[in-house]
Amino acid sequence: MPAPRLTMRKTREILRLRHELGRSTRETGRSCGVAASTVVDVEARALAAGLSWPLAAEIDDAELERLLYRVPEQRGKGKALPDFEAIYREMKRSGVTLELLWQEYRARHPEDGYAYSRYCDLYRQWRGALDVTMRIEHRAGEKLFVDWAGKKPSIVDPATGEEKDVSVFVAALGASDLTYAEAFTDEKIGAWLTAHVHALEFLGGVTEAVVPDNLKTGVTKACFYEPDLNPAYRDLAEHYGTVILPTRVASPRDKAKVENAVLQVERWVLAPLRDQRFFSLLELNVAIRERIEWLNDRPFSRLTGSRRSHFVEIDRPALRALPEKRFEIAEWKTNVGVGIDYHAEFDRHFYSVPYTLTRKRVDVRATEAMVEILFRGRRVAAHRRSRMRGGFTTDSSHRPKSHQRYAEWTPSRIVRWAETIGPETGAVVKHILSTRPHPEQGYRSCLGLIRLSTRYSKERLERACRRARRIRSESYKSVLSILKTGLDSQELAPSPVELRLPLDPRGIRGADYYQ
Repeated sequence: MPAPRLTMRKTREILRLRHELGRSTRETGRSCGVAASTVVDVEARALAAGLSWPLAAEIDDAELERLLYRVPEQRGKGKALPDFEAIYREMKRSGVTLELLWQEYRARHPEDGYAYSRYCDLYRQWRGALDVTMRIEHRAGEKLFVDWAGKKPSIVDPATGEEKDVSVFVAALGASDLTYAEAFTDEKIGAWLTAHVHALEFLGGVTEAVVPDNLKTGVTKACFYEPDLNPAYRDLAEHYGTVILPTRVASPRDKAKVENAVLQVERWVLAPLRDQRFFSLLELNVAIRERIEWLNDRPFSRLTGSRRSHFVEIDRPALRALPEKRFEIAEWKTNVGVGIDYHAEFDRHFYSVPYTLTRKRVDVRATEAMVEILFRGRRVAAHRRSRMRGGFTTDSSHRPKSHQRYAEWTPSRIVRWAETIGPETGAVVKHILSTRPHPEQGYRSCLGLIRLSTRYSKERLERACRRARRIRSESYKSVLSILKTGLDSQELAPSPVELRLPLDPRGIRGADYYQ
């Protein structure tokens, strides 16, 4: 079974990292969650298609896919396999590079030798099977290591006295060890992105790369070979012009820098605060910031200077400038299905898209104020964000001028379908459609109501709809509740008798009676 084709969003990210940021093939592969050979393949296809970075504005995802994959990939057979052990020995010599060894290899095999990119890929695959440990020297301004601390302080609810654990975000620069920490109520994507923004502003600049662990917040697919980043996390990297390089699973050496920073924070920041009580997150973070300043000014035990002095001397001059505009945190929901009512759901609210996208899959990007809907990387709808659960936000321009293309989903068709179950079900469906601003907004509820007949039988659904109409609660949720609780099998209580006062005032006792 062939491997699935890369999404065009990930393809664009590969080209951006390689040509805009100048990242290596291996770093680009790690950031995008693909093999180095895949990065090489994407670059080769882009070169063959005559594409350059940045891509032209008129090239959307569909056009990019057509340009890159017009001709299936062809691999030659009968190539001369390089001597990998000899390459490994030669690479230990000073000044010897893979390019030099490849040139010597092609001189020996001018007709049946591999191209340079394939030659390097084969050698790296062979070498990756070796258990080789290397000491990593971090360059100035190169990497920022980030993670959540294992120990969690707590804050006290001043109203109830209940203690609640909070999480502490830790970041450390690779070269100077300058450390940043901040407490958050949770470890969700919003807190994760906010912590990155605050950490970069604390540093006053941006590193070339950010190295997180394979945690679920930032990496949606934690895999040894192909970790996949959260789209919102990737947006942050693009905004700041950096690259995300997740560590390998079960490889503590990859994140030794942040592991040590977490240890220092737990030892010199959280432990001294253990006996203090904090009644708000702000109060706790003020105390953490004071201890962080102390930690960064604390002299090294075996080196001259401190984290701060090394930062000023080494890291700060190498950091890239912060963007003029602060990063706007957004939530992503990918692969969202568009219903027959041409609405896509996000945070339990439904937003319209052009009706031509019915039954297609879209991506949703939401900020605090706006919701954007994208189809194949191109924005097709934008709405003001609503917090009303179960509600609809509909742009009238998205509605079809006629239902000729989707005639099978007209309101009358759905009502007739419901009436095949029974008149009570048909009446409830008709009521749902008539109470919505646009009938299409009631399609989901009606279809869900009709499908209840497959779970509870048509007879029970009819009785439940009759009861819902009697109590004037004609909705999908009400009918479902009646079925779940078995109320459809109980007799309806008779209507209460209205009591009336006698019309003859002579039967009423006056004030004199009580004297």
